Amino acid sequence: MSEFVSQFWDLYVAILALVSIVACAVFLKSQSVRKLPGASPTTGHLWDEDLAEYNNPLPRWWSWLFYITIVFALAYLVLYPGLGSWRGTLGWSQVGQLEQELAAAEKRFGPLYEKFAAQEIEALAKNPEALAVGQKLFLNSCAQCHASDGGGSRGFPNLTDADWLWGGEPKTIRTSIAEGRTGMMPPFGPALGEQGVKDVAHYVMSLSGLTHDSLRKARGEPLFKTNCIACHGAEGRGNPLLGAPNLTDRIWLHGSSEPDVIHTITKGRSDQMPAHKDRLSPAQIHLLTAYVYSLSQGAVK
Repeated sequence: MSEFVSQFWDLYVAILALVSIVACAVFLKSQSVRKLPGASPTTGHLWDEDLAEYNNPLPRWWSWLFYITIVFALAYLVLYPGLGSWRGTLGWSQVGQLEQELAAAEKRFGPLYEKFAAQEIEALAKNPEALAVGQKLFLNSCAQCHASDGGGSRGFPNLTDADWLWGGEPKTIRTSIAEGRTGMMPPFGPALGEQGVKDVAHYVMSLSGLTHDSLRKARGEPLFKTNCIACHGAEGRGNPLLGAPNLTDRIWLHGSSEPDVIHTITKGRSDQMPAHKDRLSPAQIHLLTAYVYSLSQGAVK
């Protein structure tokens, strides 16, 4: 990887940028030269027997517009980063601008967050003002995966029901948001074989009342108890400490059809909830926790 971090690439980018700008200026100049008297007024291209392309220079006002853009480009490269490792005379950077914006936002909204940070999550979950702010945090940080209403989608948990992989208590939700979660279902295809996977799939489907093959269910039960109870429990009710889902309800993160269940058992699954402790302040996480907690409080338990 050393060739991608050497000084050569800085020079390469700088030279390429400057040469491109100069080349544009030279080309523009060549197209602005007035034709000598007696020169051919056309380029020699002819269409439909009488449609000729004239060889006239660009209008002066049009040429000057292009020259202005070239001057602007050169001035920009002097003031801002754009020539390899050159940082620009203004010292601007994306990181610096982000830090300034975050500092300004903290100065403006910090007192509001701190006011809510002193309250319990259960109380904030019933506070309309706190929920309005928490919703905005949710839309900015969580809606991309869990949808704007928290309803989730395939592979992304629904936050509005009473089913929680890691637990739905305020403290647990806060940990999930701040630290993130990593859930991993190991592949059992090599250990069980094709028929064994199908047998276990039908036993798992039977746990939640789905249509299944009773013969495969009977064959799959001992295989389930040998390979799956360590995470999902003897009755298939899951384990929040491990993030192992409850297999006895009708809530399926990756689909409940026979092909979906077979794929999960054969190939396994790997899901990750990113940590937000480096993106959000503790007070913001506290408020976001209250909003997420409120989403499931109307669900039937």
